[in-house]
Amino acid sequence: MRLRRKPWIDDAIKEYDSFLHLQGCEENKGKWRSLFEHPEAPLWVELGTGKGNFISQMAQLHEQVNFIGIEIQIGVIYYAGKKCADAGLKNVHLLRFDVARLEDIFAPGEVDRFFINFCDPWPKKRHAKRRLTYRSFLERYARLLTANGQIYFKSDNAGLFDFTLGEFEACRWPLSEVTYDLHHSPIENEAMTEYEAKFSAKGQPIFHCVASRPSGGDAHERQD
Repeated sequence: MRLRRKPWIDDAIKEYDSFLHLQGCEENKGKWRSLFEHPEAPLWVELGTGKGNFISQMAQLHEQVNFIGIEIQIGVIYYAGKKCADAGLKNVHLLRFDVARLEDIFAPGEVDRFFINFCDPWPKKRHAKRRLTYRSFLERYARLLTANGQIYFKSDNAGLFDFTLGEFEACRWPLSEVTYDLHHSPIENEAMTEYEAKFSAKGQPIFHCVASRPSGGDAHERQD
Protein backbone atom coordinates (compact mmCIF):
# COMPACT_ATOMS: atom_id res chain seq x y z
CA MET A 1 0.00 0.00 0.00
CA ARG A 2 1.42 3.37 -0.99
CA LEU A 3 1.32 5.95 1.79
CA ARG A 4 0.10 9.51 1.42
CA ARG A 5 3.08 11.65 0.47
CA LYS A 6 4.47 14.02 3.10
CA PRO A 7 6.25 16.88 1.26
CA TRP A 8 8.40 17.84 4.26
CA ILE A 9 10.21 14.49 4.05
CA ASP A 10 11.92 15.53 0.79
CA ASP A 11 14.08 17.99 2.75
CA ALA A 12 14.21 16.19 6.09
CA ILE A 13 15.60 13.00 4.54
CA LYS A 14 18.72 14.85 3.36
CA GLU A 15 19.97 14.76 6.94
CA TYR A 16 20.78 11.08 6.39
CA ASP A 17 22.43 11.33 2.99
CA SER A 18 25.72 9.94 4.35
CA PHE A 19 24.13 6.48 4.50
CA LEU A 20 20.70 6.79 2.83
CA HIS A 21 20.94 6.59 -0.96
CA LEU A 22 18.01 8.03 -2.91
CA GLN A 23 19.67 7.63 -6.31
CA GLY A 24 22.83 6.41 -8.00
CA CYS A 25 22.72 2.98 -6.36
CA GLU A 26 23.89 1.35 -9.58
CA GLU A 27 27.25 3.12 -9.24
CA ASN A 28 28.12 0.99 -6.20
CA LYS A 29 27.46 -2.38 -7.82
CA GLY A 30 30.14 -4.76 -6.62
CA LYS A 31 31.58 -2.10 -4.30
CA TRP A 32 29.10 -1.81 -1.43
CA ARG A 33 31.51 -3.17 1.17
CA SER A 34 33.94 -0.33 0.45
CA LEU A 35 31.40 2.14 1.91
CA PHE A 36 31.58 0.57 5.36
CA GLU A 37 34.19 1.04 8.08
CA HIS A 38 34.85 -2.71 7.98
CA PRO A 39 34.66 -3.81 4.32
CA GLU A 40 35.85 -7.31 5.22
CA ALA A 41 32.65 -7.98 7.22
CA PRO A 42 29.72 -10.05 5.90
CA LEU A 43 27.00 -8.20 3.98
CA TRP A 44 23.39 -8.85 4.97
CA VAL A 45 20.57 -7.28 2.91
CA GLU A 46 16.93 -6.76 3.92
CA LEU A 47 14.47 -6.59 1.03
CA GLY A 48 11.65 -4.22 1.93
CA THR A 49 13.03 -2.64 5.07
CA GLY A 50 9.92 -0.62 5.91
CA LYS A 51 10.39 1.86 8.77
CA GLY A 52 13.58 0.16 9.86
CA ASN A 53 12.62 -1.57 13.09
CA PHE A 54 14.17 -4.90 12.05
CA ILE A 55 17.37 -3.64 10.45
CA SER A 56 18.15 -1.14 13.20
CA GLN A 57 17.80 -3.86 15.84
CA MET A 58 19.85 -6.37 13.87
CA ALA A 59 22.63 -3.86 13.22
CA GLN A 60 22.92 -3.20 16.94
CA LEU A 61 23.00 -6.92 17.73
CA HIS A 62 25.55 -7.68 14.99
CA GLU A 63 28.05 -4.86 14.97
CA GLN A 64 30.48 -7.13 13.09
CA VAL A 65 28.11 -7.34 10.10
CA ASN A 66 27.41 -4.75 7.37
CA PHE A 67 23.73 -4.20 6.60
CA ILE A 68 21.87 -2.81 3.60
CA GLY A 69 18.14 -2.13 3.74
CA ILE A 70 16.15 -1.60 0.55
CA GLU A 71 12.80 0.20 0.43
CA ILE A 72 11.07 1.89 -2.50
CA GLN A 73 8.84 4.36 -0.64
CA ILE A 74 10.58 7.57 0.40
CA GLY A 75 7.92 8.26 3.03
CA VAL A 76 8.82 4.95 4.69
CA ILE A 77 12.59 4.79 4.32
CA TYR A 78 12.87 8.21 5.95
CA TYR A 79 11.79 6.65 9.26
CA ALA A 80 14.29 3.84 8.81
CA GLY A 81 16.98 6.45 8.34
CA LYS A 82 15.88 8.25 11.49
CA LYS A 83 15.96 5.04 13.55
CA CYS A 84 19.45 4.19 12.35
CA ALA A 85 20.73 7.72 12.95
CA ASP A 86 19.17 7.93 16.41
CA ALA A 87 20.87 4.63 17.30
CA GLY A 88 24.21 5.93 16.03
CA LEU A 89 24.66 2.97 13.70
CA LYS A 90 27.76 2.89 11.51
CA ASN A 91 27.13 -0.48 9.86
CA VAL A 92 23.95 0.34 7.88
CA HIS A 93 23.30 1.79 4.45
CA LEU A 94 19.76 2.28 3.18
CA LEU A 95 18.74 2.34 -0.47
CA ARG A 96 15.62 3.69 -2.08
CA PHE A 97 15.33 1.13 -4.84
CA ASP A 98 13.08 -1.44 -6.46
CA VAL A 99 14.00 -4.94 -5.23
CA ALA A 100 12.90 -6.33 -8.61
CA ARG A 101 16.10 -4.77 -10.04
CA LEU A 102 18.60 -6.22 -7.58
CA GLU A 103 21.01 -7.30 -10.29
CA ASP A 104 21.43 -3.65 -11.30
CA ILE A 105 23.00 -2.83 -7.92
CA PHE A 106 24.65 -6.05 -6.70
CA ALA A 107 27.33 -8.11 -8.39
CA PRO A 108 27.36 -11.92 -8.43
CA GLY A 109 28.44 -13.29 -5.07
CA GLU A 110 28.32 -9.90 -3.33
CA VAL A 111 25.69 -10.70 -0.68
CA ASP A 112 26.03 -13.15 2.23
CA ARG A 113 22.42 -13.14 3.39
CA PHE A 114 19.02 -11.84 2.32
CA PHE A 115 16.15 -11.16 4.71
CA ILE A 116 12.62 -11.21 3.26
CA ASN A 117 10.18 -10.15 5.95
CA PHE A 118 6.41 -10.00 5.42
CA CYS A 119 6.50 -9.26 1.71
CA ASP A 120 3.32 -8.72 -0.30
CA PRO A 121 1.66 -12.16 -0.68
CA TRP A 122 0.07 -11.33 -4.05
CA PRO A 123 -2.72 -13.84 -3.26
CA LYS A 124 -4.20 -14.12 -6.75
CA LYS A 125 -2.72 -17.00 -8.74
CA ARG A 126 -2.19 -14.86 -11.82
CA HIS A 127 0.12 -12.61 -9.77
CA ALA A 128 2.38 -15.42 -8.53
CA LYS A 129 5.35 -14.17 -10.56
CA ARG A 130 5.34 -10.96 -8.53
CA ARG A 131 5.98 -12.76 -5.24
CA LEU A 132 9.50 -12.20 -3.98
CA THR A 133 9.88 -15.94 -3.49
CA TYR A 134 8.80 -16.93 -7.00
CA ARG A 135 11.44 -19.08 -8.68
CA SER A 136 12.68 -16.36 -11.02
CA PHE A 137 13.48 -14.25 -7.95
CA LEU A 138 15.16 -17.24 -6.30
CA GLU A 139 17.38 -17.65 -9.36
CA ARG A 140 18.34 -13.98 -9.03
CA TYR A 141 19.17 -14.32 -5.34
CA ALA A 142 21.27 -17.42 -6.06
CA ARG A 143 23.41 -15.45 -8.48
CA LEU A 144 23.95 -12.62 -6.01
CA LEU A 145 24.64 -14.72 -2.93
CA THR A 146 28.00 -16.11 -1.90
CA ALA A 147 28.39 -19.87 -2.22
CA ASN A 148 27.28 -20.35 1.40
CA GLY A 149 24.66 -17.60 1.29
CA GLN A 150 21.21 -17.88 2.82
CA ILE A 151 17.72 -16.39 2.75
CA TYR A 152 15.85 -15.79 6.00
CA PHE A 153 12.13 -15.61 5.33
CA LYS A 154 9.22 -14.59 7.61
CA SER A 155 5.53 -14.21 6.85
CA ASP A 156 2.14 -14.23 8.51
CA ASN A 157 0.43 -15.53 5.36
CA ALA A 158 0.06 -19.32 5.35
CA GLY A 159 -0.63 -19.48 1.63
CA LEU A 160 2.49 -17.51 0.77
CA PHE A 161 4.56 -19.55 3.21
CA ASP A 162 3.49 -22.87 1.71
CA PHE A 163 4.08 -21.48 -1.78
CA THR A 164 7.54 -20.31 -0.71
CA LEU A 165 8.49 -23.69 0.73
CA GLY A 166 7.40 -25.28 -2.54
CA GLU A 167 9.48 -22.86 -4.62
CA PHE A 168 12.56 -23.40 -2.46
CA GLU A 169 12.20 -27.17 -2.73
CA ALA A 170 11.58 -27.05 -6.49
CA CYS A 171 14.72 -24.94 -6.93
CA ARG A 172 16.72 -27.23 -4.61
CA TRP A 173 17.39 -24.77 -1.83
CA PRO A 174 18.09 -26.80 1.36
CA LEU A 175 15.70 -25.75 4.13
CA SER A 176 16.16 -25.43 7.88
CA GLU A 177 14.40 -23.80 10.84
CA VAL A 178 11.00 -24.33 9.24
CA THR A 179 8.21 -23.41 11.64
CA TYR A 180 4.57 -22.37 11.45
CA ASP A 181 4.73 -20.66 14.85
CA LEU A 182 8.06 -18.91 15.30
CA HIS A 183 7.26 -17.18 18.58
CA HIS A 184 6.37 -20.49 20.25
CA SER A 185 9.30 -22.42 18.85
CA PRO A 186 12.88 -22.86 20.12
CA ILE A 187 14.18 -20.91 17.10
CA GLU A 188 15.79 -17.63 18.07
CA ASN A 189 13.92 -14.58 16.78
CA GLU A 190 16.42 -11.78 17.21
CA ALA A 191 14.41 -8.86 15.88
CA MET A 192 10.89 -8.03 14.75
CA THR A 193 9.52 -5.74 12.09
CA GLU A 194 6.85 -3.20 13.06
CA TYR A 195 4.27 -5.39 11.33
CA GLU A 196 5.41 -8.53 13.14
CA ALA A 197 5.26 -6.91 16.56
CA LYS A 198 1.75 -5.60 15.91
CA PHE A 199 0.17 -8.78 14.62
CA SER A 200 1.99 -11.30 16.79
CA ALA A 201 0.68 -9.34 19.80
CA LYS A 202 -2.81 -10.15 18.52
CA GLY A 203 -2.01 -13.88 18.43
CA GLN A 204 -1.16 -14.18 14.73
CA PRO A 205 1.35 -17.02 14.25
CA ILE A 206 4.52 -16.13 12.40
CA PHE A 207 5.93 -18.51 9.78
CA HIS A 208 9.69 -18.75 9.32
CA CYS A 209 12.32 -20.66 7.40
CA VAL A 210 15.95 -20.45 6.36
CA ALA A 211 16.95 -21.48 2.84
CA SER A 212 20.56 -22.11 1.84
CA ARG A 213 21.83 -21.30 -1.61
CA PRO A 214 21.87 -24.42 -3.77
CA SER A 215 25.27 -25.64 -4.91
CA GLY A 216 25.77 -25.71 -8.66
CA GLY A 217 27.74 -24.58 -11.61
CA ASP A 218 26.87 -20.92 -11.17
CA ALA A 219 28.07 -20.68 -7.58
CA HIS A 220 30.04 -17.50 -6.94
CA GLU A 221 32.79 -17.15 -4.38
CA ARG A 222 33.27 -13.64 -3.02
CA GLN A 223 36.50 -12.02 -4.14
CA ASP A 224 37.95 -9.90 -1.33
